[in-house]
Amino acid sequence: MSASKETPNMSCYHGASKPVYVDEELLQEAVLEQGLQDQAERIAKEEGIHYNDALRLSLEYRNIRRIDHLWEFTSLTKLNLNNNFIKKMEGLNHLVNLTWLNLSFNNIEKIEGLEGLQKLEVLKLSNNRISFVENMDNLVELTILCLANNLLQQLNNVVYLRRFKKLFTLNIEGNPIPEESCEDKYLIFIAAYFQQLKFLNNIFLNEDIRNRAHIKYNLDIEEMNQGELQRQQAVEENRKQEAELQRHEDAFVEQMNGSHLYNNIFQNDTEADKLHCLPGVDELLERIKELQELIDAKERKSQVDNCHKEINLLCYNLMTVEFQLYSHMEETIRKFDNNISEMTSSFSETAQGIFVHCRELEESHHKSIQQIANTTVEMVAKGESEDELPDDVRMLFLDKNTVTDTLAASHDNHVQTINDRETQLVTRAEAWKVALIKGIEDTELRRNRMRIADIHRYADYLRGQLEKFQ
Repeated sequence: MSASKETPNMSCYHGASKPVYVDEELLQEAVLEQGLQDQAERIAKEEGIHYNDALRLSLEYRNIRRIDHLWEFTSLTKLNLNNNFIKKMEGLNHLVNLTWLNLSFNNIEKIEGLEGLQKLEVLKLSNNRISFVENMDNLVELTILCLANNLLQQLNNVVYLRRFKKLFTLNIEGNPIPEESCEDKYLIFIAAYFQQLKFLNNIFLNEDIRNRAHIKYNLDIEEMNQGELQRQQAVEENRKQEAELQRHEDAFVEQMNGSHLYNNIFQNDTEADKLHCLPGVDELLERIKELQELIDAKERKSQVDNCHKEINLLCYNLMTVEFQLYSHMEETIRKFDNNISEMTSSFSETAQGIFVHCRELEESHHKSIQQIANTTVEMVAKGESEDELPDDVRMLFLDKNTVTDTLAASHDNHVQTINDRETQLVTRAEAWKVALIKGIEDTELRRNRMRIADIHRYADYLRGQLEKFQ
């Protein structure tokens, strides 16, 4: 990713100032500068400062050598200690409410002392001398981690961060990663191993990067996921067993269930162990053992050739099954398309019937209005009800043709509105159906292509494993 380089000594940022330690005087000065003004400052000076009320504390550019005297800041949520001389991460465990911590531009060599910061969301450690990612297990809420310009040398060590399921942004730019880990491989590697990560070194991990990562590292990720799942299951099973054992101990019946008592009887009986040690080895392990111990080169080659044939047959069978599955899915999608088309057509027909009724109601409404209008025209012509009508309305009803034209235009507008809404409903229903089917087809096509690539990668992986015996 970048050439190896030493993190610059922090003294170049601070001149020749003498390093200091965090003490009571320094903290009082910082709190007064940052958190109190005018009357509040006067009261604080007279009655004392309550550190447990402080929410933010900024101590950057103060030539601090060691973190200390922070145990009273129990409510602190944000702490800034960047650009100092700090060599060791310490004195932080009491800050149980801390969500934001900046220790960039210091001389820190090891990540440690974070066990109590279980609410920490943002951790900035850029421009230090850190060479290994470790001791962060308790940071379950971590979303942003900056480790740029440190001394990290192994991408595999960064995989440690997979345990942080909420990690959103990671910056490890400027670390002496080996030259063979070019930027593209570096980016693809991280994208493959961190499914939840959105930004790496300020680069958005888009769908194209994700697809390339999946193709390149799918088998490795599946193997790692399987291992993590097994470890998680083992931890959960161990937790259940411990809880069950505790319940049994509370009832004074521990190790009385199952075969515990029987096993304890024979635990130190070596002769019984011999009698119970029956021969038998798993068939697959036996074949591998035989292959490793073969002395005859011709027989070894014959066995390897047979394995190659089996791998090719396995690949062929998997491809056949995938082709059958894809064909079956095509037929299923076609049937689904027919069914959803019938449903859409039925829906549209029902809706169109409702709109027919709407037009009938509008026609009936128009006739009723027309009849009322004609009556009104006659009354106006006779001079009746003139006082009951506004002037503009009375002027409208002085001319029968004008009234007729107005009613016709109003009726046409009403009918057009109903027709437009009908067209919109039918069109949108049809568009929804088309988009739905296309989405399903595209998803199935992507799945098919990924499975074909997986089959080829798996076959290549098996062939690679087989080469170890040649």
